[in-house]
Formats: sequence, structure tokens, C-alpha cells
Amino acid sequence: MMQIEVVKSKIHRVTVTEADLNYIGSITIDEDLMDAANIIAGERVYIVNNNNGERFDTYVIKGERGSGVICLNGAAARKVQKGDIVIIMSYTTMPFEEAKTFKPWVIFPDTATNKLVK
Repeated sequence: MMQIEVVKSKIHRVTVTEADLNYIGSITIDEDLMDAANIIAGERVYIVNNNNGERFDTYVIKGERGSGVICLNGAAARKVQKGDIVIIMSYTTMPFEEAKTFKPWVIFPDTATNKLVK
């Protein structure tokens, strides 16, 4: 059976609040945003930096719930600056026919606060 990779989750346009070069690696994301986008700790995510065009991947660490934190850690910190706007996406593999009707979790937080818009 043919499998296809599709977008599973997307956090569209959040603001980088921190970049910590001296951390082991990863991206720290506010747990509220993780829940809303159906992303879990340890999941591989792809990041697109709207300010400089960088595209890279890493894994997720839970950030403090309600904090709005978006922190790139380790080497990924070199690809962003505090204040940059990024898009965070994860993908999944599924059968081609299932993918035709699959609806990803897509959220559009307030870029000024990184909080969910109600």
C-alpha cells in the first residue's frame, strides 16, 4: 500500500522569545500551543524562519504552560534571533487514500504574545 507524508500539525507564525546557544538542543514550546497543535514532547518538528528564510528541524521540549515561550536551543539558536517570526510544522505518514481526507491541526496564535486567539 502506498504511503504519503503529510502535514500533521502547524503552529503558524509565532515569535521567537529566546535563543539559547548553550543548551543541548531542540525547541521549547509553550505547552498550551503544543496541546492545541497536537504536538508532543520529543516529536520531530520543522521550523521555517520568515525573517531570514532558514529551514531546519529539531525536536520539541515542553515549555511552561501559558508562558508563550518559543525558544530555539543549541545549534538551532544560530538560525534565529529573538523577535523572528517562525512557522513550526510536524508531518506524519499515512496511506494515500486516508491522506486525501486527513485534516491537520493548524493554529494561528497572536504573534505579539504567542497566546491562542479565542
